[in-house]
Amino acid sequence: MRKKVIAGNWKMNKLAADAKQFVADAAGKLPKSENVEAIVCAPFLYLPELVKQTEGTDLKIAAQNMHYEENGAFTGEISPSMLKDSGVTHVVIGHSERRQYFAETDETVNKKVHAAFAHELTPIVCVGETLEQREANETNSHVEKQVRAAIAGLAEDQVAETIIAYEPIWAIGTGKTATSEQANEVCTHIRQVVAKNVSEKAAEQLVIQYGGSVKPANVDELLAQSDIDGALVGGASLEVDSFLQLVEAGTK
Repeated sequence: MRKKVIAGNWKMNKLAADAKQFVADAAGKLPKSENVEAIVCAPFLYLPELVKQTEGTDLKIAAQNMHYEENGAFTGEISPSMLKDSGVTHVVIGHSERRQYFAETDETVNKKVHAAFAHELTPIVCVGETLEQREANETNSHVEKQVRAAIAGLAEDQVAETIIAYEPIWAIGTGKTATSEQANEVCTHIRQVVAKNVSEKAAEQLVIQYGGSVKPANVDELLAQSDIDGALVGGASLEVDSFLQLVEAGTK
């Protein structure tokens, strides 16, 4: 049985004191359940402190991005070895905002996924379509292209350990949410793509999250779907009570 994974993506929000207070409040109140994993994706500046703060708790800390090179002349970038050294366990790769504003491509996503595994970091790979692509009935083909590119060259066990987050771009931060059926349809397609291109075993083990205006009011319906194994959450993860409600939903 796949574990539910709830990851809160803070994006470019919170100052140091806010971040530490959030983690202090959340870590001690997480539900005791082997069925759910809780992750906070924090800004780079706070990662070492938050990792230290969560030692001995069930709350995991993730980065929101990284470069694929080990080191070098890449001003302003953070390497996978730096992330590993900071103690984080996960890293978000290919978020639509990175693709839209910072020239992330399917090629760089694949390089980052390989770099993550080389440094024992679990990649949370984001895929999703624009409103124009959905209206043109291109959702499945576009998402399939992104998934196949992201996992190209990975071993079967690496694919099985990857987390894929389906985030329809038109539903991120807009208040619009894909219906649970729409979300599940694409998540099912992602699992079928992995089964066809890698193996049934990897597809069954793969955790697929949904992201896009997820909140306590709709999370139960989303997580009840057959192929949705968690959520990558933006705005609703910024408040402790809301984040804890989302994690609690994953225990059901």
